[in-house]
Amino acid sequence: MTTTIVQSPGEEQAVKAPETKRGRGRRPGRLRKIGLPYLLLLPALLLELLVHLLPIVIGATMSFKELTQFFIRDWGAAPWSGLDNYKIAVDFDAPVGQALLHSFFVTCAFTLLSVGLCWLIGTTAAIYLQESFKGRGFLRAVFLVPYALPVYAAVITWGFMFQRDNGLINHVLHDQLGLTDGAPFWLIGDNSFVALLTVSVWKGWPFAFLIMMAGLQNIPREMYEAAALDGAGVWQQVRRITLPSLKPVNQVLVLVLFLWTFNDFNTPFVLFGRSAPEAADLISIHIYQSSFATWNFGTGSAMSVLLLLFLLVVTGVYLWVTSRERKSAHV
Repeated sequence: MTTTIVQSPGEEQAVKAPETKRGRGRRPGRLRKIGLPYLLLLPALLLELLVHLLPIVIGATMSFKELTQFFIRDWGAAPWSGLDNYKIAVDFDAPVGQALLHSFFVTCAFTLLSVGLCWLIGTTAAIYLQESFKGRGFLRAVFLVPYALPVYAAVITWGFMFQRDNGLINHVLHDQLGLTDGAPFWLIGDNSFVALLTVSVWKGWPFAFLIMMAGLQNIPREMYEAAALDGAGVWQQVRRITLPSLKPVNQVLVLVLFLWTFNDFNTPFVLFGRSAPEAADLISIHIYQSSFATWNFGTGSAMSVLLLLFLLVVTGVYLWVTSRERKSAHV
């Protein structure tokens, strides 16, 4: 772009207009546009770090201190113990280590059964409700009721149902159906594991059902119609079309259910109280008891850090394996 300056009659001089200012003004504008989303996310990010990262740092620091009930008023005055708390926690020849190892195995068994049953029931219900029929909307709403109920209200209700003398479970199994010789105890002894697993599956499978039902909406109906024309039955359609198409959804669902179930504290705490039976001694409630029942917060914090490291390793390995499977499938 040029401008013409008339200096004298019949004489003109062409001068370039200043374009450098406009060119310089474009880059800061772009930077402002790019940085604006991050600036808007900054308060939420800072709050997230404050809520999650700060307690982790404090807990990790506590695990290196000999923090007992004598130093509750002034945690900073607790003597530094180094790795002694971790040595106590992983000494499986001592009572503390043996109890932690037993709790770990109970939690692993509980998590595998709970996640497997939640996935199986949720997937079956989602596939069953995939076809349109009368009353499907009502069944969908009913199936989501356990997921919508508050955890404390639901678990307290189950606690009343598992009562030995006045509970609904024994009334149906023993009094009406006669399936048991006597009224069993469900909240103590070995049956406590079954009771805890029942409550966990009851309140967890609707989430799997919701996720799988959403994933089924992305599968084209033409695939099922073509398979039916080729003579494929219902089970073959599920095995050849539904499950492979839902593989990415299943990978995320299983990971989320695993983390939620392995870390579950509310269910055993509300169902059994502060002291869970040995058969249902999940590692979350065990760490709570090790910290607040014995007032040894240093050892309890060390157990929490070990649990965090275990979950991080399992999650990292799981994501690595699933990412390799996805890459190999695209090759």
